[in-house]
Amino acid sequence: MKPDVIIIGSGMGGATLAATLAATGLHILILERGKYLESGPYDRDAAAIFQDGVFRPEESWLDSKDKPFNPGNYYNVGGNSKFYGAVLMRYRREDFDPVRHVGGTTQGWPISYEDLECDYQAAETLYSVRGTVKEDPTEPKHSGCYPYEPVPDEPDIADLRVRLKAAGLNPSSLPLGVDIDTWLNAGRTTWDAYPNTCDGKMDAEICALREALAYENVVLKTDAHVVSLSCNSESQVDNVVCNIEGKLHHLSAPMVVLAAGAVQSAALLLNSASNEYPKGIANRSDQVGRNFMNHNCSAILALHPMRVNNAVYQKTLMLNDFYRAQNKNDVPLGNIQLLGKVTGPVLKANSKLPLWLANLIASRSIDFYAMSEDLPNPNSRVTIKNGQIKLDWKRSNWDTHIRLVRKTKSVLRQVGFPIVLSQVFDRRTPSHQCGTARMGTDPRSSVVDTFCRSHDHQNLFIVDASVLPTSAAVNPALTIAALAIRTAKHVQEKEFAT
Repeated sequence: MKPDVIIIGSGMGGATLAATLAATGLHILILERGKYLESGPYDRDAAAIFQDGVFRPEESWLDSKDKPFNPGNYYNVGGNSKFYGAVLMRYRREDFDPVRHVGGTTQGWPISYEDLECDYQAAETLYSVRGTVKEDPTEPKHSGCYPYEPVPDEPDIADLRVRLKAAGLNPSSLPLGVDIDTWLNAGRTTWDAYPNTCDGKMDAEICALREALAYENVVLKTDAHVVSLSCNSESQVDNVVCNIEGKLHHLSAPMVVLAAGAVQSAALLLNSASNEYPKGIANRSDQVGRNFMNHNCSAILALHPMRVNNAVYQKTLMLNDFYRAQNKNDVPLGNIQLLGKVTGPVLKANSKLPLWLANLIASRSIDFYAMSEDLPNPNSRVTIKNGQIKLDWKRSNWDTHIRLVRKTKSVLRQVGFPIVLSQVFDRRTPSHQCGTARMGTDPRSSVVDTFCRSHDHQNLFIVDASVLPTSAAVNPALTIAALAIRTAKHVQEKEFAT
């Protein structure tokens, strides 16, 4: 049966949209270029994952100097969420407004936090988020409670929380999509950057896609790589060219949804250039691929030589004390959260340390992730060169991140860690990629409207991180899911209303 909706990608955006639309009875076809992630011997093997890269696809992009690199994107049912840190955190209310930074002032969003709040609430329910609204002073207003209590701190992290509070700070529980008992029963490691093959993480496959596929009107095709789109004379996307298990297919539907991720979605639109659309599909504004953002991030290891950290998973706590400007002359710095527990093999994979020394350091460290906002820049962009993706990320707002790292180190020394080390995350690893098909009200300067519909093609929607006008300093997964729910409700009310 011909589908009513084709969704390209089964990650946070595509799977959430499918789950929200499934009960309408619309015939939905989801195209996923990857396959199901199956359980295997390397699921909890840190050396295999972080040193040998056994789960990384053999993919090559070009950097700004045309040097090839492996970006570390994952192509599985559920997308990158199969490996994510499961932090499901709302943008703060002020993130939707123009914000002054060291590197410039963001233009804000064309919608407000209040416009998205009920969709955030629905996304937290869908992804069974563990959290609390009572601890973080930056937490925006919720219309309801989190579905579950926070994932509990381990003893060494509980002690850290006490130390931070004694220093006058506000440590708060990370909102997480993790069933900790299920996760640990399958292996005593953290979940951060590990593959979810045990249903312990609340990812796009486990929560949204399974719900969608419970309906007979929803079909998933794996090993289905969409290579181009084309339009009819009425500017409707009417041809989805897809390689399914090695055979080329031409598919069509009244509604097409692109949810392949900020880089891949932009690349597909650009690769779909034709005589009629020389800049690519949905790109009359020349904004597709532009304004690429990726958080400025550093790992920070706090050590006490005489104190062992016995935490297994660790990742339950964050600090937002420096997220907002402290006064009118100040600027926001960003978010500090715990990393999943770093082990010797993980540390060795990211340094030149011998394993024995890496093990010694890791056993005594508490590991943090400092994250600052990257600002939109039209010259920071995804392009296509000789058929290959080129990612020219122009890092911005770097002075802000330096200040955040310095502030974090100072705080950690104050609370009892004499040795604090830091390492910047590789700029070639786009873990929080966003911004390449930005949302806006002006078709001359944006790609989609406030319901994620293409300005150029009325039957094309984009529901992944591409549409984010700003990166904030927040993990983007929950915001992607909330926007997908908002889009699905709009589609149901306006496009397929009965």
